[in-house]
Amino acid sequence: MKPVAQKKRPKFGIKKGDQVQVIAGKAKGQVGEVLRVDPLRHVVHVKNVNMQMRHTKPRREGQQGGIVPQEGPLHISNVLKFCPSCERGVRKICTDNKGCPNYRKKQA
Repeated sequence: MKPVAQKKRPKFGIKKGDQVQVIAGKAKGQVGEVLRVDPLRHVVHVKNVNMQMRHTKPRREGQQGGIVPQEGPLHISNVLKFCPSCERGVRKICTDNKGCPNYRKKQA
């Protein structure tokens, strides 16, 4: 009998805690911190981006129900890491301004 092969989880360059910029969709241009990554569904949740309203019901006596905002999922292909020196989303984060191909001086 053959051993059952496990599905490999795809690896992405984006991890929890990274700063990312949305490059497509309704939230295009917004920057935020990654709250969680779901590699099997190819989805990330970004803080204060793609906010959705969840209607909650009171579960116990005295608990209040209502509409609670929460972050919705974004496909991982629609976000890029955010480079603070370039001030935009890039595939490769630069360590200094001299070696950064995307670095442009600010026009005054």
